[in-house]
Formats: sequence, C-alpha cells, structure tokens
Amino acid sequence: MAKKEAKPNMVEQFAEFKELKNIDKTTMISVLEESFRNVLAKMFGTDENLDVILNPDKGDVQIFQNLTVVPDGEVANPNLEISLTDARADNDPDAEVGEEHTKEIIFEKFGRRAILTLRQTLQSKILDLQKEAIYEKFKELEGQLVAGEVYQTWSHETLLLDDDKNELLLPKSEAIPGDFFRKGETIRAVIANVDNKNNNPKIILSRTNENFLRRLFEIEVPEIQDGLINIRAVARIPGERAKIAVESYDERIDPVGACVGVKGSRIHGIVRELHNENIDVINYTANPSLFIQRALSPAKVSSIRLDEEEKKAEVFLRPEEVSLAIGKNGLNIKLASMLTGYVIDVYRDSEETTEEDIYLDEFKDEIEEWVIEALKAMGCVTAKAVLKTPRESLIEKADLEEETVDQVLEVLRAEFED
Repeated sequence: MAKKEAKPNMVEQFAEFKELKNIDKTTMISVLEESFRNVLAKMFGTDENLDVILNPDKGDVQIFQNLTVVPDGEVANPNLEISLTDARADNDPDAEVGEEHTKEIIFEKFGRRAILTLRQTLQSKILDLQKEAIYEKFKELEGQLVAGEVYQTWSHETLLLDDDKNELLLPKSEAIPGDFFRKGETIRAVIANVDNKNNNPKIILSRTNENFLRRLFEIEVPEIQDGLINIRAVARIPGERAKIAVESYDERIDPVGACVGVKGSRIHGIVRELHNENIDVINYTANPSLFIQRALSPAKVSSIRLDEEEKKAEVFLRPEEVSLAIGKNGLNIKLASMLTGYVIDVYRDSEETTEEDIYLDEFKDEIEEWVIEALKAMGCVTAKAVLKTPRESLIEKADLEEETVDQVLEVLRAEFED
C-alpha cells in the first residue's frame, strides 16, 4: 500500500510575512484565507461555491468545491456542476441528480505558478494592511511628540526613522530657522499631519508648530504632566520669540515660577531646544483687559479700551513704554495679539496726562489691594485712567460697591489736588 503523501504546511510556507511585518496570527490566517479566495476566484470564475478552511494548529488548508449534480452529458459549467457518474465516482456512491456534491480541491496540484500567484497576492494584501496600520497608529498621535534618527537630508525636507523604522518627514518649512541636522542625529518634533493618499501613509513632522512648545513644557514641568498647571494659550514666532499663558488649579502653586524653574532650570532646556528662542511665561486670566496687559509685558499699560465684539483693543501707554509694548521688529505686540486673540493698537498718552499720572500700585497704603486689582482688570492701571472713567462704569465693570468706588475716587482726587 502506497504511503499517503503529507500535505505541505501552507501556513508555514508564508510564515516569513508574519515575522517581517509583525502581524498577529489571527490576522495572518484571515489574510491568507482572503488571498486563497482571490486566487481561486480567478481560477474558477467565482469563489461563492468554495469553502476555504485553515487549520492554524496543523498549518494546513482545506478547500472544498460545492457542485450541483446533473445528468451525464448535461454539465454546462464544470466549476458549478458535476455529472452523476463523476459524483458517484468521487466518494459519493449515493449521489442523486439535483443534490449538492462536495469535492475537495488540492491547491498544491495546481503547480508552482498557482503558489507564486498566491504568494504575490498575500504579499500585496499584507503590505496594504501594514500601511493601514501605520496610518491608524500615527493618525492617533497627531500633535504628540516623537523622536527620530536623521536618515537623509535634502534641500526641502529631512527624512527621519523612528525605532520601528517608520519614515517621518520634516519639511524645511516646519523646521526652526537655524536647524541643522546631521545623519544619525536624534531630533524631536511633533506629528503635525498624517494622510493616507492612495494608501501611502505620509507622516509630516513640525518643530514650528505651537504644540511642539506645549509638549516640551509638559516634559520639563511635572506639574503640567500631573494636571496641576494648564497651558491655556501659546503664541510663537519660531526661532525668535514665544509667549505662553499658564494657570494653576492649586492656589499653592505659582504657575509661572513652576514653568521657569529655580534660576530658570526648567525653561533653559526648552530654550536650547528652540535655538535660544525667547519665551515669556505669563499668568492666564479670563479677563481680557488684564490678559492683554500681561501679554504686552514688559511694557506697563496705562489704560485699555476694548471692543469685545470686534475683538479689538486700544492700548494707551506712556511714551517711554510704547517701544517696549511693540518690541523689536514688532514681535512683542504681534505675539500679544496672537496669544489673546485681539487686534491690539498702541497709542501714546498725551504728555499732560502722563506727566502727572500715577500707577494705582502706588496707592496700596490707602486702597485695598483687591480693589486695585479689580480696577486694573477693567483696564484702569493709573489714577488718571480711573478718574476719567464714569462712576457708573467703575461700579458695574469692576463689580465694586458704590461706597468703595466713592472712597477710591476721593483718595485719587486728593492726590492731584495736593
């Protein structure tokens, strides 16, 4: 009796795809079955009457073709029908016309070409699967920080490889002015955009994106990681200057001090990463007037007129403060506008007004500090600014009692009368 020939282990034959592409066993079996069906559909014209059974434990594949039994000589389509005589000869002696006959197909008997076609189909499907997995993985990571090794640099972009050898692209337009990369160097950036046009995932990085600055602060400042400090707004002119507004959810924590660190220890690392980009850290406030004042630091604002509907602010300063508010090449006022969302116009106070004016902070001995802060929050930073504001507005906008406002006005008028 001839020894029965063992079937080749079809799953093992294609195991290299699993190892190379890091695809789990369940997915591998599913893709292999689909690949079999695609090849069989081309060979038989359809796969609708075919059952493909894969046994992952044994590694073999069984294929069954379900055919309709027809009278001898009336087989119109051998891929769908089988004659009564052939059905009875194929291990089905009780077959009758009109019944279904199941015939096993030995795929290996179709030869080397069929195996090669199956391999190519499987390779194509696994490649598509791998691309889809890469796209989904990095799409979820948009806005997050990644590190990559510089593989190649061209005039318009730099190619990086992450630990899994995925390709990441850093366009020149998304690099900080002054960035210079050497092959083999590890650099950090945020994932700015991921698309999958024509099933070809493209991962674009950025070092100019505001999220890059956010992520660097999250790494350097544990209180941000722990959720005790929140970054409310970021404005950047890459390579030049940045402003970041932070707030604390814990009254015991000074958010600005925590972000800067002792002797600037925390912020220095970020500044170095950004090629000495100057970073101003300010306290966030929901009060737009006060927020604009802080955003224009180091300039000291005299008064502010807001148009909240149009998102415009007219800021009045002493002549010597104007240049500080505008900043070198207009960077300070531009960043303040970006940070607050207001179009800011700067005006000089008249000499007559500024010559005799006094900042409200000078009256802390006579006026309670919380009252001064309430007045400053509505844009009145100097004594003259308060005196020029209608009494009713002071009561309503600063949310002060009439008696308190009258006391303040009395103190300020007395100063100028003297």
